[in-house]
Amino acid sequence: AVLQDDLVAKLPDRTAFAGSVATADRLLRTMVKEAGVPLPEASRMLSETPARVMGYTDRGRIAPGQRADLVLLNDDYQIQHVIWKGELIK
Repeated sequence: AVLQDDLVAKLPDRTAFAGSVATADRLLRTMVKEAGVPLPEASRMLSETPARVMGYTDRGRIAPGQRADLVLLNDDYQIQHVIWKGELIK
């Protein structure tokens, strides 16, 4: 079992971290607004890099032949729309 304390997952005895529970939109917002990472670089870090690490060649980028999974954000980096396999689902 893992406990959630704020945005951190911890082992039940609280002796070690078990990961993060931050959402991707929150991570993007933090990277851009607080860490000063340029938006294109932050976006790649949260999309193209994980797709490549997992071996997915058809997603993670906006380009011909890609799967067309997109998350559209407002100016505060909050999710407004989700497009999955080219279909608007939110």
